[in-house]
Amino acid sequence: MTVPALPAAAGAPSPMGKGTLSRQLVLRTTALVALVTVGLSLFTALAIFQILQNQLDEQLQAAASRPPWRTGTGTGSGGTGGGPADPSGAGLIRMDLINGTWWLNLPDGVTKDAAADLVSVAGARPSTVTVEGAGLYRVMLTASGDSTRLVGLPYSGVTGPMTNVVVMAALLTSGAILISFVAARRVVEQSLRPLTRLAATATQVSNLPLESGEGHVPIRVAPGDANPASEVGRVGLAFNHMLDNVEHALAARHHSETKVRQFVADASHELRNPLASIRGYAELTRRGSEELPEDAAHALGRIEAESERMSVLVQDLLLLARLDSEPTLDIRPTDLTEIVLNAVSDARAASPEHSWTLDLPEEPVTALADAHGLHQVVANLLANARTHTPAGTRVQTSLRSEDGWAVISVTDNGPGVPSEIQGSVFERFTRADVSRVRKAGGSSTGLGLAIVSAVVHAHGGQVALDSEPGRTTFSFRVPLA
Repeated sequence: MTVPALPAAAGAPSPMGKGTLSRQLVLRTTALVALVTVGLSLFTALAIFQILQNQLDEQLQAAASRPPWRTGTGTGSGGTGGGPADPSGAGLIRMDLINGTWWLNLPDGVTKDAAADLVSVAGARPSTVTVEGAGLYRVMLTASGDSTRLVGLPYSGVTGPMTNVVVMAALLTSGAILISFVAARRVVEQSLRPLTRLAATATQVSNLPLESGEGHVPIRVAPGDANPASEVGRVGLAFNHMLDNVEHALAARHHSETKVRQFVADASHELRNPLASIRGYAELTRRGSEELPEDAAHALGRIEAESERMSVLVQDLLLLARLDSEPTLDIRPTDLTEIVLNAVSDARAASPEHSWTLDLPEEPVTALADAHGLHQVVANLLANARTHTPAGTRVQTSLRSEDGWAVISVTDNGPGVPSEIQGSVFERFTRADVSRVRKAGGSSTGLGLAIVSAVVHAHGGQVALDSEPGRTTFSFRVPLA
């Protein structure tokens, strides 16, 4: 079987549209990559921070282990003295307590008072403190014999590199997330293309007119998308099997319906002559015998009435059979105003006890239609209203043009059509006698509305029903000329 090209499904959502599988996969993949990269960045930053701080602590311990030096004379116990800057590094704070005198070596910006305050907060283990005028420092206090030493190094040896590390980590993490989003989107879209083509195939199948005919389904999933080696391929293969089963079932249904319709057509055709003979002999007997018993006359009258009703039924069945097989309509520009006027005039003559009204436009309405077929449609709708509504019911027939269609409506204020049969009212042998009042002696075959639907659909039109207690509207539309 040749597989036709599959166009994009009409109204298909964007691959990244809200609620799509592509969007969910891309966002979840990107979120996972973001979680991993952020976690790695945090772990790396913490490791570098620990390394830098350990290096600073080693420098601090090295500075604390150098031998003491002093210049000038101290100021006595608890006093302060001055000394040269330590050549071991810029910003070093060093305080030596020797024989009760503090010898201070302070960088620029650190006052003696601020340095003196460090003695109360420093400990034997390195700690981070804030030095007034100099910022964060890493300080440590050591004691050996009768001497005490406090050393401190600027914490910028840690914060400076860490700032650079955090900035670079943020940039790299953002870049990795962006790249992962773009890559995941491309990969996901490519991976889901077979599923998109499968959805397009399903959309095409759903738009096929399978309600009638042989039910041939010419569309299948392409062999490349029906490979059982992948999950989507297995879905495509199952879809093809389903289409095969649907096609076989539709073909069997069509064959069965064809046989039934042929049987109905043949049986109806064969019944016409016997029914005509029965009606003729009954009428002949009733007219030829002047003296007939009352019960015999009544029986002959009933035979005539029932044979006439059966003849109407046979004619309706034959008409439906022709419409089902090959409708032969004489489609030409037809004045619908004249058809409506004639049909309503006939209905008024048949049932003067009803109130028949018209709502016609000022200009004639011309449609592409078979005049005889549409006259029968309007006549059937009026007969339906006449048969199933009580005397005095107002029946209005309207005609209008609407968006390229000619619309004819028949509205009555009768009891209405039961809601449970409104969905099947245009099907064959559907009757609304439960609540739509039938006139005494009226005849209904249950085929009138089925003929309406068949004829209108043969014109390429549509039928509709809108019913509630006190108002029922049957309408149909056919293309304008």
